[in-house]
Amino acid sequence: MTPLPDSIARSWQLVALSREVRAKPIARTVADTPVVLLRAGDGGIAALLDRCPHRNYPLSDGRMKDGELVCPYHGWRFAPDGACAEVPGCALEPGDDARFAASPVAVIERNGGVFVRLKPGEADLPDLGVWGDADHDHFWWAQGVWRGRSLDAIENVLDAFHTNYIHDGIIRRSGRRMPVKLSTHVFERGIEQVIEQPVPDLGWMSRMLEPPRDRSRTRLYAPTTVQARWEGPRGLTLCVSAFFTPVDAGSLRPFARFTMPKGRAPAWLKEAAIRLFLNPVVAQDRRALSRQLDGIEAFGGPRFIQGPGDLLGARVAQLYQGQTLEPGVEGPFDRTL
Repeated sequence: MTPLPDSIARSWQLVALSREVRAKPIARTVADTPVVLLRAGDGGIAALLDRCPHRNYPLSDGRMKDGELVCPYHGWRFAPDGACAEVPGCALEPGDDARFAASPVAVIERNGGVFVRLKPGEADLPDLGVWGDADHDHFWWAQGVWRGRSLDAIENVLDAFHTNYIHDGIIRRSGRRMPVKLSTHVFERGIEQVIEQPVPDLGWMSRMLEPPRDRSRTRLYAPTTVQARWEGPRGLTLCVSAFFTPVDAGSLRPFARFTMPKGRAPAWLKEAAIRLFLNPVVAQDRRALSRQLDGIEAFGGPRFIQGPGDLLGARVAQLYQGQTLEPGVEGPFDRTL
């Protein structure tokens, strides 16, 4: 299995939702690195490597006491920044708080998500626009851990051509393709596919759930964030900000934040409808990524070729690996979906 690129450790990776981090510390793994998330006494978020420096015991098995994390093995206690606050039975000398400290991990909390960065790198998250706008309705959908490669999940979302087959009858139909125009917008650290579509999709979910739309934009913010926007005559109809956090080389933890214009329907009803209709789509993609990994492992690694529908080509993988691209616009190209 190809190791994960260093770009993952140097970028912000979504590891949990804010509502998941409460009184008890929780464990997460990102890029093969165990991390523990905890709430400080002031309610702020903190993250440490999930190991006690004393004997490597998982700190996530511990408990919070007076705003500090207690290791259950020998009772060593750590402040949210990792400083050692107590070694039971022993008096700490000056400097012991740093000498015996747990390793802190950079962490930020944004719009209900908890992001960590394992190494120095990106100063902040990419600008995702409406995903935090109070004038829209929002909800999170956490997916747990999937079997598959994060890179392949990103390509899956950017690739419209798979929807006629994996999601045949739900999103589009394999036997009744519709004319579209595809354009590619290339950025230094991202790439976007724009679909101009005057005729609605023929899948039952598309017809029942989606308001009128004639354009979609799906953009990769390297290395692991994808935002898809559907637009109609009145502007934005739906936005999905998706985060494909690698757990290790063969598994990932995906999250999605849905954003919709406020309207007559209450937010809870829109959320329920989206979850109901998207459940089979999510299950199909989850199985596809697992089966794709089966093939990759069986043949000793990915052996991909780029077809005429793969307008983004190998550039998604280049961005994932931390490379930059030459900005520009390509297309439009006539295709059918």
